[in-house]
Amino acid sequence: MKRAFAKRALAGAALLLLLTGFAGAQETSSADKTYRIMPVAEGLDHPWNLTFMPDGSILVVLLPGEIRVLNDGTLSDPVAGVPEVYFESQGGLFEVKLDPAFTDNGYVYLSYAHGTPDANGTRIARARFDGKALSDLEVIFDATPTKDTPVHYGGVMTFLPDGTLLAAIGDGFDYREEAQRLDSDLGKIVRINSDGSIPQDNPFAETEGARPEIWSYGHRNPQGLLYDGGSGRVYEHEHGPKGGDEINIIEAGKNYGWPVITWGVDYSGARISPFTEYDGMEQPLLHWTPSIAPCGFTIYRGSVFPEWDGDFFVGALAAKQVRRVDMDGGEVVGQEELFGELDKRIRNIATGPDGYLYLVTDGEDGSILRVEPAE
Repeated sequence: MKRAFAKRALAGAALLLLLTGFAGAQETSSADKTYRIMPVAEGLDHPWNLTFMPDGSILVVLLPGEIRVLNDGTLSDPVAGVPEVYFESQGGLFEVKLDPAFTDNGYVYLSYAHGTPDANGTRIARARFDGKALSDLEVIFDATPTKDTPVHYGGVMTFLPDGTLLAAIGDGFDYREEAQRLDSDLGKIVRINSDGSIPQDNPFAETEGARPEIWSYGHRNPQGLLYDGGSGRVYEHEHGPKGGDEINIIEAGKNYGWPVITWGVDYSGARISPFTEYDGMEQPLLHWTPSIAPCGFTIYRGSVFPEWDGDFFVGALAAKQVRRVDMDGGEVVGQEELFGELDKRIRNIATGPDGYLYLVTDGEDGSILRVEPAE
């Protein structure tokens, strides 16, 4: 089974690399550059995510299961106390989030793949971080059921203003029907308290047979999730199959359709569903066909690039670029292709507290880059 899966996964990846067409009539390329791109750190083994610390340093999350502290261009030794992760294909260490009260309690939250080839899944743990090591680590969530595929974990997280944590769980690839089942965490966004307990006002907390942690369902493989304080909305993006990548506005209890509705087809070209819409299922705010393979997500709220205020920035792995989604009043009014001159797969993108954009490039020799105004 694993050999057959690997063949299909490689075929799908090859197709994604070929899909460089884009949806939308108002897309542009940045010809007159108003920015420059500066290196911050290089030679990183599969960098996956960034976390900005209150002291100005940056936590660099590496998929194989390491965290490094980046301070004034210097990388620390690996942070001690990181739990063992299941590093295989898309599995590994995904993200580190600071507790909203981190300066008082020192808590951080880690999402990662855990388990074995035959039984693995997405796990969330909480630990204290003193700048050099993790301590008092406790597992607060394990996705149920486990799966035997090393892909489609999700793993992105965001805190809501009430202090609860949202986390996205992928559908496991071979388990896509699970996304519609309320007795499964696969293909869901879940909401938990900071200690792992379940909020009583979750939409399915009192539904017989349902997992009480479920916040929304019908997702494929979310790779971007954030709460936007400017609008009060939760936004998510997820990979479609061959086409049908989506940005969604996430609301409690809503069904986002996968795999009953989709704008994409299977990697083989076979139809997954005859439906692109269905009663009781949400439509995306934006979708891309062919696929751009979205990864990484930030809404720009800084002061360095005022012309980008409120716009979405999404890494596009397949096209080796970043998509700026021009937003006006909560609606998509255009798109722009950025940073393609790097010719690198952009694994993640974040807005720093200094107002600059930070890019994470993919692979065994990845890097952290900073986007600054051109002089």
